[in-house]
Amino acid sequence: MTMLTEKVDTEFLAAAPQCKVVDNMAVGYDNVDVPVLIEHNVLLTNTPDVLTETTADLVWALILATARRIVEGQKTIEADDWKTWSPMFMVGQDVFGATLGIVGAGRIGAAVAQRATGFNMSIIYYNRRPVPALEAQIGATYCQDLDTLLTEADIVVTLVPLTDSTRGMFGAREFALMKPTAPFINAARGPMVKEMELYDALQHGRPWVAGLNVFEQEPIRADHPLLSLPNVIAVPHIGSATVATRTRMATVAATNLVAALTRQAVPNAVNPEVL
Repeated sequence: MTMLTEKVDTEFLAAAPQCKVVDNMAVGYDNVDVPVLIEHNVLLTNTPDVLTETTADLVWALILATARRIVEGQKTIEADDWKTWSPMFMVGQDVFGATLGIVGAGRIGAAVAQRATGFNMSIIYYNRRPVPALEAQIGATYCQDLDTLLTEADIVVTLVPLTDSTRGMFGAREFALMKPTAPFINAARGPMVKEMELYDALQHGRPWVAGLNVFEQEPIRADHPLLSLPNVIAVPHIGSATVATRTRMATVAATNLVAALTRQAVPNAVNPEVL
């Protein structure tokens, strides 16, 4: 049973020649070399579905916290820098009625979009292919290219899985396309973002602020340049971190493992061909 912190590759399997199952307690499995597992006839399982709503809640926490400068406001009080009320003191960005751009319209992306309807938002999304159900249910609009989404969205949320094609997906060029008032939220995987280019972009006002749940290297260290910026909110990869959801994830992972080892039907097999 592995976490996202364990890299499963040729070296791993060489050290564990009797391994039959890798049971990843996560929905994503970019820490696992799936072709190598298939080559060695090793089953991979994961824990999808159970963390969708909880992670979508965290995305919304970051949307609201960045748009309304919640953490910066608390730090202002802690530093005793709140002297008086004034018309433009700690002003943020409106969320209600804004245009939400979602990059990656999978389960979590759809859950984030569903919540956006309560804020009367226009929803646009970029995905490998259109999602007709999302358009029919909540009126989302498909963007055929990422550039269009970045230029039109008032808030950008990225939720795509980490693959060779999404690694480094967001860099200086992409950030320059965003509105100078737009928050950028990354709740997917850290390596999708070129962090030093994000650091430079934030200093020049595009994006306006960043809410980050994931990082290129985890755990991120306190001396990372991004954490020195007032327009960054960073949390330690806690998308699924509620008592109920982490308990469900553990239960699903255990169920997967027992089923695989006792030759029962495996509920969440990523590479079922090895069976």
